[in-house]
Amino acid sequence: MTRILISCEQSQAVTEEFIKLGYDAMSCDNEYPGEKGLPHYHGDVLDILNDGFDLMIGFPPCTHLAVSGAKHFEEKRKDGRQQQAIDFFMKLVNAPIPLIAIENPIGIMSTIYRKPDQIIQPWQFGHRETKATCLWLKGLPKLTPTNIVEGREQKIWLMPPSKDRAKKRSVTYSGIAHAMALQWHSVLRGGGIKKNYAHTSL
Repeated sequence: MTRILISCEQSQAVTEEFIKLGYDAMSCDNEYPGEKGLPHYHGDVLDILNDGFDLMIGFPPCTHLAVSGAKHFEEKRKDGRQQQAIDFFMKLVNAPIPLIAIENPIGIMSTIYRKPDQIIQPWQFGHRETKATCLWLKGLPKLTPTNIVEGREQKIWLMPPSKDRAKKRSVTYSGIAHAMALQWHSVLRGGGIKKNYAHTSL
């Protein structure tokens, strides 16, 4: 059976959409258990990257990479936090998995690594929200907008401070999660996976 890994995901929003389509999908997060009680590895994703997954969708932490935190970059470069985040991002990019999508907000990886294949917005997938999100893709097509809506706001960045604010801000919008599963299902179903492949980077 096709195996799918959703890395750095505790909400299990994307995991759930793939499971609905009949896939052997699991999420992974080293900080939080799975929120919906679906298959979940509570630990370091780097420990399981070589376990024979066919598709990985990665959501590496963006705290030290996103341009929204640029005013702290100098401090984070000096103490090594930013380099650690870059190294982790690149380990996901170079994972030995045939099909890969890496998600992050607009940030320094567009320069340090390469420009993303696509930048999507929640309002393209049925949510009245503005949040530019980059996708770096390997073996996968760009997502096609499913429901372009008006009344666009930047609500997520206006959340009041709280202990779980970062967790709430990282949840994948249901419309985007559904589009990922349904549209990339066509690649999985159409033989887009080659088990014996020569590994290349994204």
